[in-house]
Formats: sequence, structure tokens, C-alpha cells
Amino acid sequence: MSSITIRPATAADLDRITEIYADAVTHGTASYELEPPSRAEMGSRFDSLKAGGFPYLVAEKDGAVLGYAYAGAFRPRPAYRFVVEDSVYVAPEAKGQGVGLKLMQGLIDAAKAAGFRQVIAVIGDGRPDSASVRLHEKLGFRHSGRLEGSGYKHGRWLDTVFMQLSINNGALAPPDPNSLPEQRFLEQKQ
Repeated sequence: MSSITIRPATAADLDRITEIYADAVTHGTASYELEPPSRAEMGSRFDSLKAGGFPYLVAEKDGAVLGYAYAGAFRPRPAYRFVVEDSVYVAPEAKGQGVGLKLMQGLIDAAKAAGFRQVIAVIGDGRPDSASVRLHEKLGFRHSGRLEGSGYKHGRWLDTVFMQLSINNGALAPPDPNSLPEQRFLEQKQ
């Protein structure tokens, strides 16, 4: 029996990534998009994240992509440069097999290696029993806020839950001048 491999996503994965996300948009409540983006739009988003040095991973088993996860800027203002927002999506047929957990573990490791200090989860339909809330709790994320009735999808109001994980000593130490976010910031100032 083969195992699940976590690896950096490539442009060759984008057709499958687009399919997985389209299913999540169409049938789920994790994303507040109402219409699935095109393959071209997903490619543009991928290129933007990769150009920014953000981690973008896929889970693969027997040559098939089962899910993907990435970290991106939490907010565009420069003081937020040490904070990333995570996103993780798993193909319907792969749910409940630990794919999301493996992707998030890899994503957290990549965010640590880049020198980020906080990972924020913005969870649509953040019911306490939702798979995403439970996954983030299992990984040590703590609840840090709720926006009640902030989204309307599939005929119902949805709450948005914020969860947060401190990494690399969080706010307990000064920024690492050699970290990816600090180096990008200094390059932009020049």
C-alpha cells in the first residue's frame, strides 16, 4: 500500500487543484466564493503566491493529487508581514483519510522555515463540529474570534471563525532579519 506524499505544488497540478476547489465552492461552505474560479484565475492566484515566496503544497498518492494547502498574506499592510493565512482543501473522495492533517503539518513546517510568526485560519461555517475547526484544534490553533452571520451561502447564514497558531516564538521575540517576510519587506523599501 502506498502512502500520501506532501510536496510543493507545480503548475502541472493546477487542473486538479481547480477541480478540488470547484467542488468546495459548489458544494461546501469553507469558501465564501459562490462561483468556482476558472483555471486561468486559479493559475493567476498560484503564480502570485509562488512569486511572493509563500508555501503551496499538494498531497499525492499513487500519482493522484488528493488535496492542496497554501499560506498567503493575511492582510496587505506591511506590519502584518509576519502573519500568514492558511487554506486547505481536500478532494471529496479523500476526506477522512488524514490528507488535511498531513497538508497542514507540511504547511506549518514551511511557514516556520520561512520565518513567519503567526498562522491564521479564517474558517467559513466555523461550527464547533466542523472538520476544519477540529483539524486546526488538533494542530494547536486557538480560537481567536467569531464573526456571526458574516456569510450567506446555500440558503443560510454562516459564521466565520478565526483561529491562530503562534510559531517561531510568536510575539515573544523580535523579528528575524533573515526571515522571508523581513527580506521581502526590505527589498520593497529599496
